[in-house]
Amino acid sequence: MSHAIAQESDPVEPGSQAVSRQHIHRRTIAIDGYRRGDGLWDIEGELQDVKAINHVLKTYVHPANTPIHHMRLRITVDDTLTIREAAAVTLTAPYNPACESVTPAYAGLVGIQIKGGFRGEVAKVVGGAKGCTHITELIGNLATAAVQTTAGQLSVKETDKPLQLDGCYAYRSSGALVREYFPRWYRAPQDKA
Repeated sequence: MSHAIAQESDPVEPGSQAVSRQHIHRRTIAIDGYRRGDGLWDIEGELQDVKAINHVLKTYVHPANTPIHHMRLRITVDDTLTIREAAAVTLTAPYNPACESVTPAYAGLVGIQIKGGFRGEVAKVVGGAKGCTHITELIGNLATAAVQTTAGQLSVKETDKPLQLDGCYAYRSSGALVREYFPRWYRAPQDKA
């Protein structure tokens, strides 16, 4: 008996019916992590939004194929993943100079540690009208990249709870991965009655 291998379809691809589409928008985010000579870590993010069509705004028509948003954010963290420096710049935005005038607010991230509750602490500083939607969106990505950049590079005490625990489904305290590799931190699943 032969077994044919079924080809899996990409779940992100459109369904089996062909539907015409027009490309309208592309957002690109690039993030790089660096170890500095002074022992700190720089995590740099860049966001660009480009429309493939002319975009009608309240004050003007933004031309197709030119960035409507182009922002950068850098955070510098120490080995405890505490932000020691933060700087943002708005290179292109539809409502400059108003958009770029908020970038100094991101210096207020200094002192926040990347750990549970991080996003809530960030929201207190630059959430909503206190910051730029697009730069603030970068912060969560930079935090994750800081963890990835420093992974395996920092000395961790056996008594410290691993940072990744309960950060995602695979590393949930009640999961098999934690039971096998981090038994000290394993918690049996709670039965829902």
